[in-house]
Amino acid sequence: MIGFLIVLLGFLAWMGFNYWRLRRAANLVENAEFAAMIRSSQLIDVREPEAFRKKHILGARNIPANQVKQSLAALSKTKPILLYDNNRGPSVTNTIFYLHKQGYRKLYLLAGGLEAWNGKVKENVN
Repeated sequence: MIGFLIVLLGFLAWMGFNYWRLRRAANLVENAEFAAMIRSSQLIDVREPEAFRKKHILGARNIPANQVKQSLAALSKTKPILLYDNNRGPSVTNTIFYLHKQGYRKLYLLAGGLEAWNGKVKENVN
């Protein structure tokens, strides 16, 4: 029983630490604020190309999480970067940590990801 409690406390501490790191690296924004920022920002969808082709936020550019390192030259450090995936999973979180480590400071994450987005989308129905 004590071992279980230690593991549980360790897990909760790890989750809390990662949440704190994420909040330090990026601003978590809701739909309305995210939508208001789209025109003056770099809108990046970090999902895989197949998911992006099926549905994405109108105006988004697809840079899959595993290709961010190769795409740094395409991202401005002076212009805000809006990021999203399906539902704030590890791919977008790791992308934020990497970009922050590379000196990008104007990072914004869509709360709830594409699943929670209520704005305009481009959807391929085929």
